[in-house]
Amino acid sequence: PEEVVKQYGADVLRLWVAQTDYTADQRIGPEILKGTADSYRRLRNTMRFMLGNLDGFSDAERVDLAEMPELERWVLHRLAELDERMRTGYASYDFQGVFRAIFEFATVDLSSFYFDIRKDALYCDADDSLRRRSARTVLDLLFHRLTTWLAPILVFTMEDVWLARFDGDGSSVHLQDMPETPADWRDKALAAKWSGIRRTRRAVTAALEIQRRDKVIGASLEAAPVVHVEDADVVKALKTVQFDDICITSGISVTTDPAPNEAFRLPEVEGVGVVFETADGEKCQRCWKILPDVGTHKHPGTCKRCTEALA
Repeated sequence: PEEVVKQYGADVLRLWVAQTDYTADQRIGPEILKGTADSYRRLRNTMRFMLGNLDGFSDAERVDLAEMPELERWVLHRLAELDERMRTGYASYDFQGVFRAIFEFATVDLSSFYFDIRKDALYCDADDSLRRRSARTVLDLLFHRLTTWLAPILVFTMEDVWLARFDGDGSSVHLQDMPETPADWRDKALAAKWSGIRRTRRAVTAALEIQRRDKVIGASLEAAPVVHVEDADVVKALKTVQFDDICITSGISVTTDPAPNEAFRLPEVEGVGVVFETADGEKCQRCWKILPDVGTHKHPGTCKRCTEALA
């Protein structure tokens, strides 16, 4: 143990213990510890993103649940589901299940989906925009839950993360209770709707990755694809959200027209075909979206949203 602590730190050793199935024989070695350290690093990156984007946050900019965009309400629904899993897991000493659930949520639902989408709003929206304030409200709620949920496992790391926001004598994450999660955060209808949206997004991002691999585009913001969707209910759902922002493109078209033969299809996402198109316009020097209105506003080289944010 002393050698592991010296090389990786005590929290990586604790994390290895939490990931093991204590009902069976344990295995440990360089490759296993390397994988554990990688999981630790990815969780640290999740916490670092939240800390960076919560700088200066106060209750004055907090947004009520009813006023939040759907994406934020979906995250809170997932938090409510995870809250139940955490309490059940800790009560039954299922540390392996607790960590697996948190890790999957942090890396898949947050880092690869929610954070990826909301970076644009956090970095480029006006400070007082509803979307940015909603995102920061959700980040604050995430922060308080993830730090207290992980504190029994990553003892030192969560203390450092907590003190980065709430420094001072007597401050400690280990003196905090796990926050109670309001029952009205659960929204099964919204979760079902966003399941279809996420499935369609997977097909779009996979199609764009091929264009990026082939050097046709350098980034997804250079694209404005046409998405052919067979399911009318999914199309209806897609038209109620800013699907271009969700796919991180400068534009997007959704249609129920049959997909042409050359359309990209992802085998595991049936009924969706994606036809690649490049975005029209000039690149905004602030948000990097390619839009036709860039250069027609007060600030040269910026789009309408960025011009208003700079006003």
